Amino acid sequence: MKLWDKLKGIDIRQGMTDYWKAYAEFIPGDIHIKSKSETFTVEGYNSIFRHFLARLRRKTKCYTKSLEMLKYSILLLMKYRNNELTMID
Repeated sequence: MKLWDKLKGIDIRQGMTDYWKAYAEFIPGDIHIKSKSETFTVEGYNSIFRHFLARLRRKTKCYTKSLEMLKYSILLLMKYRNNELTMID
C-alpha cells in the first residue's frame, strides 16, 4: 500500500496485473487491466534481474545503497544480455 499511496498523485492511465484478487481492492476498476499476457514479460525481466544482480536480492554484503549504482548495474546487465558489451567476454 505504501507504493500505491505514492502513486495517487500521478496520472495513471492503466494498471496491468495478473488475476490476484487483492489488486482489485486498491486499483480503480476503470484503469485496472487483468491479463497474464500483459505481465508475463515484466515478470521475466524481474526474474533475470534477481538472478544476475545480487543487489536485487536480500540484504547481504551485495545490496544497493545508491540508486545511481542500481541504474548502472541494470544498464550493464541489459547491455551484456543483448551482446552489446564485447569487452567483458
